[in-house]
Amino acid sequence: MCSGRVDPDFFLRAFSKGIDGVLIGGCRLNECNYQTHGNYHARNMVLLYRHVLQSIGIDPRRLRIEFMSGAEGNRFVEVCNEFVSEIKSLGPIGRAEGLDAELLNRKLADIRRLVPYLKIANREKMASRAVEPDAVQALFSQDEVVRQLEEAPVYWIDPEKCQACMICAKRCPAQAVISAKNQVHVIDQDKCIKCGTCFEACPPRFGAVTKLTGRPAPPPLPENQRTIQRKAPEKQAA
Repeated sequence: MCSGRVDPDFFLRAFSKGIDGVLIGGCRLNECNYQTHGNYHARNMVLLYRHVLQSIGIDPRRLRIEFMSGAEGNRFVEVCNEFVSEIKSLGPIGRAEGLDAELLNRKLADIRRLVPYLKIANREKMASRAVEPDAVQALFSQDEVVRQLEEAPVYWIDPEKCQACMICAKRCPAQAVISAKNQVHVIDQDKCIKCGTCFEACPPRFGAVTKLTGRPAPPPLPENQRTIQRKAPEKQAA
């Protein structure tokens, strides 16, 4: 019922399934029916992800947002016809950009995994209600978005510090932590969505989860070397 409900994963998934363009319709700014002003959030999200799409070689014109009231049927038709004409002129997604289907889907899959990270990194800007054109355009820049993508963190569990408490595994929303009783935990980097939940959940007295920037995680311990050798408590002398 609100354009603010539209999640980036919705249109990224649509693109990965071969949809050539996505148009999001929202209520006019400052005319929110629910007083949540989710349409500002939707606008800011589109501004951000047009830069994201451009950074991976996809024409940002394939993603668009327009604001109108439910009584503006004529405007709705005009916007839809205009958008369809523009998308047809661009051609099929991927092929028009010189990306084969496999490369396109791999790039989109990588971005979909970064959605939670981008939400956290841009939390304050996503809530902006800027209205002046210059202020709106200044919310996001291509260089800033590229830097965020390049500096996306990697989370790694230090086998020397992990105590197999399983707290991070239980709280991970993506089930990316491989855990077993009395075994060093390992983060599956292919499943990790970089939300930082494991980093926040790891007890400070262990500090086993490390946030890495600009470099990949060290290779995980082989499965047959993950058992934690615990020292038996010393018996007190009688």
